[in-house]
Formats: sequence, structure tokens, C-alpha cells
Amino acid sequence: MRTLGVCLLLALVLLSPSTAAATKCDLQGLWRNKLGSNMTLSTLDASGTFSGSYHTAVAATNKQILVSPLQGAQQHPSAKGRPTFGFTVQWQFADSTTVFVGQCFVDHHGKERLETTWLLREEVLSPRDAWKATR
Repeated sequence: MRTLGVCLLLALVLLSPSTAAATKCDLQGLWRNKLGSNMTLSTLDASGTFSGSYHTAVAATNKQILVSPLQGAQQHPSAKGRPTFGFTVQWQFADSTTVFVGQCFVDHHGKERLETTWLLREEVLSPRDAWKATR
């Protein structure tokens, strides 16, 4: 994935109807960011874990971009309804893995929004090259 500055703040917006009455975030569903990447998350289980898929619109590769699996967990939601979460994407087209952490918010119109940051690690041949493997 391309880096944009030191840290990318990735905003994903849920692609489903919501009402102004909604005050709590629900991670389940299809999410899309401003760069055109898509993420689909399954229902959270009782322990807060979820799975899904991520289809990135940006990558630093000449290979075909493939939909990639993800696994994650949400902190038990508080009464405030703005849970924190994290997930890992195992890229199917590159020798790298990306972890995302973030929080879900609902605006005054009931629109859910995920604010995330990410860290990508590429495979390198030796520990001497480890310094350039993480972005």
C-alpha cells in the first residue's frame, strides 16, 4: 500500500442507510474509504471478534490487486457507543501484512464513520533489512 505522509488517517464510511436516531456504531457491513478501498465485516461474535475482506484501491505493486481476508476484534462497546477495534489484513497479492486500529463514531445525522491508522510490514530477506520493512 502507498504511504501518505508518516501516518495515514483512513476514514471508512458505512454504505448502508442509517437514521438520525442511531447513536451506536455497528461495525458489520460494507465500508468504503475516500481512496475507493472496500471492506466487508461480518457480525461480531459474543467475544467481539469478526472476520471479513478488504479490497484495497491503492498498492505499491505491479501485481493484480486481490480481495484479501481480515480478522479483527472490537473492544466491548461502552454505553457511549463509540467502540475501539483492530484488525489484520493478510494481503493475497503481496508478501506483507497490515494492521489497522481505530474507533467508530456516529455524527449528528446518524452517519457512522471509522477513523483508523495502519502499519504495514513487508517480508525482507534478513534482519539487516528490517528497518525498511515497516511503514
